[in-house]
Amino acid sequence: MKLKQLVTQYIVYRKSLGEKFTTSEIYLNIFCKSMKSSIDIKDITKKEINKFLYRNTTIIKSGWFSRFNALKGLYKYALARQYVKTIPLPYILPKYHQCFSPYIYSKSELKHIFSTALRYPKNKICTSPRTVQAVLVLIYALGLRRSEALAITIGDIDMRNSFVLINNSKFYKSRIVPFNKKIKLFLEKYLQWRIRHNQYYSSRSPLFLGKNGEILKADTLHGIFQQIRKKAGIYRNNSDFQPRIHDLRHSFAVHRLLIWYKKNKNINELLPILSTYMGHISIASTTRYLTITDELLKKAGEKFEKYFAGEKI
Repeated sequence: MKLKQLVTQYIVYRKSLGEKFTTSEIYLNIFCKSMKSSIDIKDITKKEINKFLYRNTTIIKSGWFSRFNALKGLYKYALARQYVKTIPLPYILPKYHQCFSPYIYSKSELKHIFSTALRYPKNKICTSPRTVQAVLVLIYALGLRRSEALAITIGDIDMRNSFVLINNSKFYKSRIVPFNKKIKLFLEKYLQWRIRHNQYYSSRSPLFLGKNGEILKADTLHGIFQQIRKKAGIYRNNSDFQPRIHDLRHSFAVHRLLIWYKKNKNINELLPILSTYMGHISIASTTRYLTITDELLKKAGEKFEKYFAGEKI
């Protein structure tokens, strides 16, 4: 069977089971594009598969395993239907490179990213800079996943009660995410900008549109963000793990914890609230976002010293 035909059939099958299948669908479509359009699934070689998996690098990141799992599912499906006789995937998996840690943007770096977003495009056919800035601000300010921000429709926003509805996100959960007056004003201005620029406006219309009025895609936003980050001069020295767009969500969690420490709040009582706000199924999921920074360590130390001295905290 032709690869493109098989991938389409397989994606439909997985979604018919009630799965979102978003990440694997993206990787399988990329795999199709990397092959010849007319290639048969049984003619794909191990060399071509390894090229797709490794992408000319020896450093194994989480993306390697996402690509591997997407292909593994496809080939198991093909094998069960006798489209292939063997599965040409590696039997021994490489060791995951565990030196990665999220990048926590400083407040000044965030301001620089948001201002640089208004100057990112090289030509007029790119996604509007105003849209790019708006989606980045919302991801950070509301601690959203990239996919959650891009899935927001105008009808999901309740300006009167100051919240946005996140529908069927990770683990098929929905939640209400409140926002403050500053974000409300920001959204009002953005919506007014949309109207002035004649962007399609209905309750079902995506809040963030890409070029030609199409929905802004996750991989497109990823590429745009990397341009902005480089232009803003934000990077890690001597590291293959450069700051990501997802680190905006990590930064939100750490900055929120810092605010609570500075206000002398009870962190143990507030962590479940943060967990719910971010759409996690457990506090353990939230704690993975709480990267220890120098400032956070200092504030935690100060609070412990007060506790040890018997002071009221």
